[in-house]
Amino acid sequence: MSAVGAPTKPAISSFERYLSLWVALCIIVGIALGYALPGLFAAIAAAEIARVNLVVAALIWLMIIPMLLKIDLGALGSVRQHWKGVGVTLFINWAVKPFSMALLGTVFLGWLFRPLLPAGEVSSYIAGLILLAAAPCTAMVFVWSNLCEGEPTYTLSQVALNDIIMVFAFAPLVGLLLGVASIAVPWDTLLISVLLYIVVPVIVAQIARRVLLASGGEPALDRLLAMLGPVSLAALLTTLVLLFGFQGEAIIAHPLVIALIAVPILIQVYFNAGLAYWLSRRFGVAWCVAAPAALIGASNFFELAVAAAISLFGLNSGAALATVVGVLVEVPVMLSVVHIVKATRPWYEQRATT
Repeated sequence: MSAVGAPTKPAISSFERYLSLWVALCIIVGIALGYALPGLFAAIAAAEIARVNLVVAALIWLMIIPMLLKIDLGALGSVRQHWKGVGVTLFINWAVKPFSMALLGTVFLGWLFRPLLPAGEVSSYIAGLILLAAAPCTAMVFVWSNLCEGEPTYTLSQVALNDIIMVFAFAPLVGLLLGVASIAVPWDTLLISVLLYIVVPVIVAQIARRVLLASGGEPALDRLLAMLGPVSLAALLTTLVLLFGFQGEAIIAHPLVIALIAVPILIQVYFNAGLAYWLSRRFGVAWCVAAPAALIGASNFFELAVAAAISLFGLNSGAALATVVGVLVEVPVMLSVVHIVKATRPWYEQRATT
């Protein structure tokens, strides 16, 4: 997997550098609008087909497709040059994160915090956390990797590989974990969500990429990516406004619930980032790969998680709320992880060679 042209590190705009500020503002605006204009957000929420909200779906496509345009799936073989970093991230994403989140959700929400939560929603909250952890990040990870000066070829390779694995593994993995929690899973809805949010955008992006490269070469693709970059970020922020608007009344009405749901998510992010970073150091992975490996290992594809939660349990469900809390927690926390891996680079690179 290789980037278009040479794998140079993309420049980070001021807008991206202050992303945590814009995210915070969107969260505040979304909650305020959702509380002040519940009818408007109810009308937007009603625009759905097969339990998939059309407005959110359109925004998610605007976020995902620009990222997928950068990926040449035909060059997947180059992933071998970063096989140790890929191995660490795959282990964290698929063998650790979903199961550790199920454990943390059960311990904290199902046991420690249970008396403080609405009794009928505990299982739904845990389901939302599982959906969040079962989907590795595929879009925002490029921002995280850029911010920590990560190796772009590795990042692109890992994202493409996760996309391919997710097409086949997401539904069975979620079904297994939710089945353990005694929650019925409508497999058709879950598979349609994967098809809509992963398979179709990959196909659309790859067709567009080939057409652009055939007609105008790399300059044409670069021009389109430059034009879509601000659109993608605007779509992300608009999605946040909508998601928090949908849950505005619930967030204001139940701040303690939000705080309690955030606890296992916080632990999950730092645990997985730390484990991926430590394993990378242990196996002699270069820091420029270890840093994004830690971030990819810890971050989640919250667009898919929210969509799947809405499809499976409904917009106003505890599962949807839990995935939205994941958005609330993950973005600022991931920015803190970027700071940590950059600050610890001297320690990382002092490892003994064997």
